[in-house]
Amino acid sequence: MTPVPSDGPGAGLRVVLAEDAVLLREGLIGLLDRFGHRVVAAVGDAEALRAAVEEHRPDIVVTDVRMPPGQSDEGLRAAVALRERWPGLPVLVLSQYVQRSYAAELLDSGDGSAVGYLLKDRVGQVAEFLEAVAGVAAGGTVVDPEVVRLLLRRRRDPLERLTPREREVLGLMAEGRSNASICRELVVSEAAVGKHIGNILAKLDLPPAAESHRRVLAVLEFLRG
Repeated sequence: MTPVPSDGPGAGLRVVLAEDAVLLREGLIGLLDRFGHRVVAAVGDAEALRAAVEEHRPDIVVTDVRMPPGQSDEGLRAAVALRERWPGLPVLVLSQYVQRSYAAELLDSGDGSAVGYLLKDRVGQVAEFLEAVAGVAAGGTVVDPEVVRLLLRRRRDPLERLTPREREVLGLMAEGRSNASICRELVVSEAAVGKHIGNILAKLDLPPAAESHRRVLAVLEFLRG
């Protein structure tokens, strides 16, 4: 376990970080600390990740997919198990490669909220990474844009019922974008975005529920199959 300061600046998030590459781990500690968060534990394997969460009960877990001892999907498995133990535990998973199955499995854990799946390259885009951390910790669902693009090329029913614009809106929803952010990206009014989202939810035959929960269900539908 990498020693970390006992107190950090600001009133940010308490983070448990799991990454076996020492340089990246130290870089993430420094980045999170710089923006007011506190890494309460930084570990290098899945067993230590479970123990750290048990000890610290963090606001969010940030973990690599592949970790010792097998360097396969130990980090992902630990993340899913942790969310079973503590439903709603915010988890942001980092991956070296686009793996739709990894994203889908993570998002299927719990009710699909407070989870994120990002490619490691996204860490270098500091603003996007920090937005993802904050969004997941607040209960949002964030999927890397590269994964979204891959899925848009592969998906079939029931998304075939959506118009090209509605599929574009759903892809941005999967990235964790708010209505206002979608508006800016597509250069349309917020009313138009709201109408598109309403059409998406209706066409996907989602059960009645709060809109925030139905948005998560729509993203899950997008990732499955």
